[in-house]
Amino acid sequence: MTSKAAPGGETLGYEQARDELIEVVRRLEAGGTSLEESLALWERGEELAKVCRRWLEGARARLDAALAEEAEREDGNGNGDDGPAPSV
Repeated sequence: MTSKAAPGGETLGYEQARDELIEVVRRLEAGGTSLEESLALWERGEELAKVCRRWLEGARARLDAALAEEAEREDGNGNGDDGPAPSV
């Protein structure tokens, strides 16, 4: 998965981005920062939110694919459940 790079250049994982986003929000809510610093924090928060959203969308896609695969396997035995097919 591609995600925004951290300030040091490495790729952020979901938990890293989430934790940094929490810190950004905390700092913005606390106030006491200059307008310039507040804008920089806001922009960083937007980037981090996008990273988190991409990770969550990727996880949802993987989950949907796994569920679809499971449904296909269940449909493959002819009756859609885990039990044996009824004899005719």
